[in-house]
Amino acid sequence: MGNLSSEASLQTVTGAMQSRRAVKAFDPEFVIPEDEVRAILETAILSPTAFNIQNWRLVRVTDTELRAKLREVAWDQSQVTDASELFILCADLRAWDKEPERYWVDAPQAVQDLIVPNIRKYYDGRPDVARDEGMRSCGMIAQSLMLLATERGYDTCPMDGFDFDAVAELINLPEDHAISMMVAMGKRTQEPFPKPGQLPLDEVTVTNRF
Repeated sequence: MGNLSSEASLQTVTGAMQSRRAVKAFDPEFVIPEDEVRAILETAILSPTAFNIQNWRLVRVTDTELRAKLREVAWDQSQVTDASELFILCADLRAWDKEPERYWVDAPQAVQDLIVPNIRKYYDGRPDVARDEGMRSCGMIAQSLMLLATERGYDTCPMDGFDFDAVAELINLPEDHAISMMVAMGKRTQEPFPKPGQLPLDEVTVTNRF
């Protein structure tokens, strides 16, 4: 993928955007090769975050018993257990205060001196801002995961239909974290329904002001 021209890369992204669907029925026997999963994850974590704080935490659920318990608190949705991969996307709400100099270690010293002190200044005492940023970050990496999976021929389903508190207990979620969503990934067993309806571009874009 690294040798693709920018035009070819754009076509790849466009194709993934056009073909990605939320799949509900996954083949429980299909397993995504480990090197493929790692490649998807290594690319997905290049997703943007404010101040580069990389505040998402991806819980990859591989334990079958835990998957079954998660399904119980997720409206018995089969993709929780049947998909090859299940990721619970969480936000570290205190990432901004956990050695923030790490996020800029490869930047010129002058840039580090400017940015790093401002990370704490921006978030300290503003928990709502930290949570909002965490949810935005999780949303962006979720989209990355889905497009990267589609590019490689796999299917995905973003999910928020579950008991957040129960899932948090099952995965021992730290107190300074919050769950955003799940993403199931694998191979479909049936074609998804046709796209149910797309609003026209002119209805969802606004120029300058409402």
